Amino acid sequence: MQTTYPKASAVTPLAGKRLLVTFATGERKIYDCTPLLKEEVFRPLQNEELFRRARADKHGYGVVWNEEIDLAEGDLWVNGKPVEEVHGTRDAGQ
Repeated sequence: MQTTYPKASAVTPLAGKRLLVTFATGERKIYDCTPLLKEEVFRPLQNEELFRRARADKHGYGVVWNEEIDLAEGDLWVNGKPVEEVHGTRDAGQ
């Protein structure tokens, strides 16, 4: 049996290589991309200009930066922390 996760409806890049992800359910989570930067495919995200291009996939299947770099909604859902649990993120830009 395959698990399904809520679709990502909006993404806001935050300071510290974090993403504020809003899901179709209305729930919001903070996803820390820092650990990903050690992986070859995600290293280009060290460039702040590229990182800030993060957007929700048009079908909600995760976050995309370009044709080569993306994250699935399941990873964002499972490894993201609810906004309420993350200190100092009640305002998305903080």
